[in-house]
Amino acid sequence: MQKKLIALAVAGLASTAAFAQTNVTVYGIADGTFDVIAIDGKPGNNGGVSANNFGDFNRVSANSSYIGFKGTEDLGNGLKAVFQFESSVNFDATGGTIAARDSFVGISSGFGTVVLGNLTAPTRALGAALDVNAGATGIGANSGIIGKMGGGTGAMSGTANCGKSTTCTSIFDTRWSNAIAYVSPTWGGFSFVGAYVADENKTADLALAGNGPTLRTTGYDIGAKWEGYGATVAAAYNWYQVGDIAGSKSDNLRLGASYGGAWGSVRAMWEVTRIEQLAPFAASTGILNGQSENDQQKWGIGATINVGKAQILAQYYQALESSNRVQDGAWLAEVGVQYNLSKRTMLKAVYAYLNNEGNATFDYGVNAAGATGTGSDIQGIQMGIRHAF
Repeated sequence: MQKKLIALAVAGLASTAAFAQTNVTVYGIADGTFDVIAIDGKPGNNGGVSANNFGDFNRVSANSSYIGFKGTEDLGNGLKAVFQFESSVNFDATGGTIAARDSFVGISSGFGTVVLGNLTAPTRALGAALDVNAGATGIGANSGIIGKMGGGTGAMSGTANCGKSTTCTSIFDTRWSNAIAYVSPTWGGFSFVGAYVADENKTADLALAGNGPTLRTTGYDIGAKWEGYGATVAAAYNWYQVGDIAGSKSDNLRLGASYGGAWGSVRAMWEVTRIEQLAPFAASTGILNGQSENDQQKWGIGATINVGKAQILAQYYQALESSNRVQDGAWLAEVGVQYNLSKRTMLKAVYAYLNNEGNATFDYGVNAAGATGTGSDIQGIQMGIRHAF
């Protein structure tokens, strides 16, 4: 499995023993591609073409490019202060957001690391680690399927559509703000991480006044992994709630494993996502038979094969039909190649096809196609260059 220090040792369920620098390090990724995307709508009930048949378009994408600053201070007796500020760089549209990525401050010692800030927690980290793409980014990333309910990305999962070229990952696969996390040392290949999302907004539910649920969010995310002999086995569980009396609560259990060597790697993942809508919002989810609960299973496999300076990659992820809705599943297939021009620069090309069932709204997790409505088939080609500094 490709190893990458993305933000947290915390986030990646990784060892904290790597902290060593005593000054500030500037680092980042510039990842640009030229994309050609096609969106095809499913035929309507009378045999005609649905309204979400948008045809082809092309664009330039920045694919999760970022710039960061990180460092440590040795406090003596094995104690260190650690910090990181990581910002998105959307150079395809001259934009970005300060500290939108993993940004934190904390203390590290032989007993582990504690950090506070905007954090990638274990569930997101596990999904990214099992993705075959460098940086877990691009139209073929597994975040197009995992964590979502029928394609929805947030609390009211099952109803959302994402705008063109936006990030369209599930709430479980985004970073948690107002979070505190602990990452353990590694004992015999075993480590664990726990994160808590603070409930800063303690106001009463606005839903009681007919204005929808409050934006208050609270939750926790725990994960554990074992690494050794080229293999990794990991599990993560994430629970969150939006609102007190009216709103929703949801959880996600994710299991994954990988095995790799100089030849390449193989990866596999399974998860189940559950959501419970708290009255009076159950009707807005499209859940059948007046039920306020729903769950959906997803699974996926992936592989990479190293051939000289090139790496061939492929993965397949599927969302099964959920327990209380019909025709809300989807599958995503990707094939591609990455060619290393140097240790820091690669060329890449991928093809990704996402097939939605009639009531599903899944879209690419990174660089969404912007398919409005349900039942779209989305396919795309990306060709570009990725440089690490």
